[in-house]
Amino acid sequence: MLLVLLSGFALSQAYRTVTAIIAVALQTDFGLSPSSLGLFAGLFALTFGAVQLFMGVGIDLYGLRRTVLLTAPLSIVGAALSAWSPSYGWLLAGQALIGLGCAPAFLACTVFIARHFPAAQFAAVSGISLGLGGIGMLFTGSPLAWLVEHYGWRSGFATLGLLSALSWLLIAWKVHEPAPGAAAGPRQSWLSASREFGALMMQPYSWGILAMGLVTYASFLTLRGLWLGPLLMERHHWSLVASGHLALLVSLISLVGPGVFGRLDPGPLRRRRLLVTTTSIIALLYAALGLMHVGWLTVALIIAIVCISGGSALQYAHVRSSFPPEATGRAMALLTMAMFLGAALMQWLTGVLASWAVHHGWDPFAAVMLGIAVMLGLGALLFHTLPVSQRLGQAG
Repeated sequence: MLLVLLSGFALSQAYRTVTAIIAVALQTDFGLSPSSLGLFAGLFALTFGAVQLFMGVGIDLYGLRRTVLLTAPLSIVGAALSAWSPSYGWLLAGQALIGLGCAPAFLACTVFIARHFPAAQFAAVSGISLGLGGIGMLFTGSPLAWLVEHYGWRSGFATLGLLSALSWLLIAWKVHEPAPGAAAGPRQSWLSASREFGALMMQPYSWGILAMGLVTYASFLTLRGLWLGPLLMERHHWSLVASGHLALLVSLISLVGPGVFGRLDPGPLRRRRLLVTTTSIIALLYAALGLMHVGWLTVALIIAIVCISGGSALQYAHVRSSFPPEATGRAMALLTMAMFLGAALMQWLTGVLASWAVHHGWDPFAAVMLGIAVMLGLGALLFHTLPVSQRLGQAG
């Protein structure tokens, strides 16, 4: 059942990284500026992240199977609309629908793991699941580059829509949850469940977690899902297919990284220090990526960033250690919301930075990468300085 649920997550990974390969084609067809391209790429993350709290409530009240099956068809409709779209506005509408349809994909997997696996295995299993979900990014490497080069960018959305329909059928066929027993009590109301999110936000230690969540995954998605292709093609004059090959390599590395860090999880207190350290190192690597113009060094920096970014998977284990067991589902939804709203914000902001740099005759990619570095540094600083849950001390 977990593998079938991960098929939906894998497709959401493909949708959120497709822009890196089709960016130049979209700019050619619709005359998009860098800021418009950033808005397009960020809209998936914005709609995905904006409804995470509702997805968390829905999973808790109605079950993850029903929530996924009711929501996922929106991604199929969005993919069809994107493949057909005659203008930029229709393209944005399709992207918004895709984000909504994919919204419960990973949350359903993490809640399933939390419910059906021992707590001691959570970091390892969730890390492996993050890696397996990254299989979707393999499609948006060389295969998508070849497809776009031969049949146009619309064929990519059409293919993803068909795969989404297949994933929906598999989930409907294979995923079944046990019915709640009599001891479960009456079903909680939407209003009551939503109020509990407010209670989580009132916890002072939530804000450090959210600050880190806003920037870590966002930095990876902004590079892999938006700027990787344009950086290689425009700064270093790579072909589309060659850029796709590096995107494929990056995706393969991202399959392994979360599982490795999950296996090496050092425990609650040292885990927090590890998150601060890795995020700070990644910030420095992004700064170097913005300032260095040597082709082989660019490739080396990108690979290093992706390898170390696997450590961000430990944030879910950190959340599980920080909040009481009865709040696990909602706390994970809160983190997932922060991750994707952060991705939307970062992709849009980097698009604005690129347009600003072009207007002033500066290197847009330097502005983008330095901007990402600054945001990562701020996230790590807030995570380090804001209060910590007392449960971490007890667990440590």
